[in-house]
Amino acid sequence: MIRSGTSRREFLRVSALAGGALSLGAIPGEPAPAETPRHLPHPRPSGSGLRILILGGTGFIGPPQVRYALDRGHEVTLFNRGRTNPHLFPQVEQLRGDRNGDLESLRGRSWDVCIDNSASTPEWVTLSAEALRDAVDLYVYVSSRSAYASFAKVPMTAAEPTYTWETAGVEPGTPNLPFGLRKALCEREVQRVFPRSHLIFRPALIVGPGDLTDRFTYWPVRIHGGGEVLAPGDPSDPCQIIDARDLSEWMIRMCEDRGTGVYNALGPATPRPMAELLYGIRAVTTAEAVFTWVAADFLSAHNVRPYSDMPVWQSPGPGREGFARFDITSEVQRGLTFRPLAVTALDTLEYYLSRPQGEQESLRAGLSPEREAEVLAAWHSAGT
Repeated sequence: MIRSGTSRREFLRVSALAGGALSLGAIPGEPAPAETPRHLPHPRPSGSGLRILILGGTGFIGPPQVRYALDRGHEVTLFNRGRTNPHLFPQVEQLRGDRNGDLESLRGRSWDVCIDNSASTPEWVTLSAEALRDAVDLYVYVSSRSAYASFAKVPMTAAEPTYTWETAGVEPGTPNLPFGLRKALCEREVQRVFPRSHLIFRPALIVGPGDLTDRFTYWPVRIHGGGEVLAPGDPSDPCQIIDARDLSEWMIRMCEDRGTGVYNALGPATPRPMAELLYGIRAVTTAEAVFTWVAADFLSAHNVRPYSDMPVWQSPGPGREGFARFDITSEVQRGLTFRPLAVTALDTLEYYLSRPQGEQESLRAGLSPEREAEVLAAWHSAGT
């Protein structure tokens, strides 16, 4: 169990980094994991800093982005409604407005870069991109891996087609558009308004401290609780994720390099097997957790949904073969690096344990303890 106190946290952190990698290689029947790119400090840019406008900036990926930009000598302006963590960054210029139409505070200003962290509808992108058409040199948009129309190809790259109205099977004007289609349409608006000066990132599941969705947090918390843990699918099923800090920091460095184009943001470069993920998380706790691997078809028959009831995991079945098999050679060449899994897992668990007790009582993703016990009982009863 993790106890309070700096010395305890530092002991776990050092132990995780030193010994966690050894435990990953000790999974029975599994090949030794490929080496993950090391997270090394990057030299600060020479010359004058950038003037960066961030749409959002105070939720999840925003704070590490702002801190990193400030540490590297850039001037940051935030534009948001002032509702999420308004106490953050009192030293930074704050412009108030609403992506849904109130952009008046942006008028008459100019920046080198606009980073759009918060747009989830194409209408929002149209409004902000048009308002900034002649006010910024580079428009950066955070999209999603969900924008791809298919994951049937192995490996996946940024060249794969994204959703259109036709491939999504949706008519224009339909309310409540699917998330992937919305992100694809947002991308096209960015490319329309900034055809030669756009930078688009398509992250996988964004994880780490600050995440309130619990879509990765479920695993450190559940494993920290110990006991028999339901592990989904096959231990070799691949997964690729991205720490919010790795994403945010790489985005700033790409802006410094005046990068343009479309990139995926996920890792590691060699997809990590689910067994490596779960055993790696277990290595940062002192909990006695035992994994019971339950087949994908059994989970489906018992209405256990991938990616929500079993966060991070997606069975690589027909049509999903490439979901977590992305070739990120070009992204790594452009400077994408990854923190060790042990750091992400431990920081995430510490963040969860620092939250108010009411927020810890029920996770927003994953199986409830009662539901997990029910499925495990059915699996054992089936004699599999």
